[in-house]
Amino acid sequence: MRRALEGVRVLDLTRVLSGPFCTAILADMGAEVIKVEHPEGGDLSREPSVAVNGESYYFMSLNRGKKGITLNLKTPEGVRILKELAAGSDVLIENFRPSVMEKLGLSYADIRQVKPDIIYLSISGFGQNSPLANLPAFDIVAQAMGGLMSITGQAGSPPTRVGASLGDTSTALYAAFAVVTALYHRRIHGVGQFIDVAMVDSIFSLLEMSLFKYLGRGEVPGRIGSRHPTSYPYDVFRAADGYFVIATFDNPGFTRLCEAMGQPDLASREEFATDTLRGRHAEALKAVIEAWASAMTVDQVIAILERKRVPVSPIYNIDQIAESEHIKAREMLVEIEHPVAGKVRLPALPVKFAATPAVIASPPPALGQHSAEVLETILKYSPERIAALRKAGII
Repeated sequence: MRRALEGVRVLDLTRVLSGPFCTAILADMGAEVIKVEHPEGGDLSREPSVAVNGESYYFMSLNRGKKGITLNLKTPEGVRILKELAAGSDVLIENFRPSVMEKLGLSYADIRQVKPDIIYLSISGFGQNSPLANLPAFDIVAQAMGGLMSITGQAGSPPTRVGASLGDTSTALYAAFAVVTALYHRRIHGVGQFIDVAMVDSIFSLLEMSLFKYLGRGEVPGRIGSRHPTSYPYDVFRAADGYFVIATFDNPGFTRLCEAMGQPDLASREEFATDTLRGRHAEALKAVIEAWASAMTVDQVIAILERKRVPVSPIYNIDQIAESEHIKAREMLVEIEHPVAGKVRLPALPVKFAATPAVIASPPPALGQHSAEVLETILKYSPERIAALRKAGII
């Protein structure tokens, strides 16, 4: 079966997480992604902090399905080769600090001279025109400045980073969406464009109800643990042997919960009559629910509530969700054969296309694995010229 982005060539100048996550998605959907790394060491994510036979699991996941070349972009020849590759590409993605690409002679204006309809996407911490543009930023900085940490954690506790790198991954998702949108626009109108995606902006865009409370009422939300800012019961609750979650806020759902607990009259109590009132009396309602659950195991609670169609779930550890029947049925872990690491499982794209499915087409490249192939097949360089570039340290 064909994949949706077959025929699209992407130059990937990104490192670590936000950019490589974006380009991995594009590769899964069929784009030819050429990952450009420095000849000495390459992407920092090659560091084997979590490794299989010395191969970084981090790098394997984020760079699956890509071709890998090396180029020393601090040399005029390296820059010239990059421009040659850009002339035959559809998209260029980079996540250097703002001004770095300009200093290298590889800015959007520079690339447009060789490829007028290029789609050029820049990922950075704060965006290209922020007063903070030149400051370094990593995921925790984006979560902190974007507002997410201020509402994460228990009341009275220090601000808490969300356990996954949402500053990077949300930015990557927006970036992949932006590339596909720009490709569609170019197909219709024949023009490329520059795209500016910031990590802090991406986090800020996810604040939803907490931001609405400020915009609508001037209220600055604080940390309230796992509960919903306004609705209840929408929280973590304790049973005899662990924790579970309930997520119901409409009156019919709350009525079913009360019936499941054997307390149907609870739904008619004045302080619990509406979702807004239940939110205001959350502590009292939580005490009632936990008193009911305290004599049962999590599995027993889940079974009772599921029979009444109450949205409920156990809280899985990573091993439990990774090995669950759900993940198996959804094919969310795909086994690939890596030449060094052997068989490894990688997370798959969570979007399931019927006609153009996503595919992890190949393992990630070794450093510079496809340098000769790319220069020979795309730029028609001779073997002698390629050997000279390698000898000079340019590739």
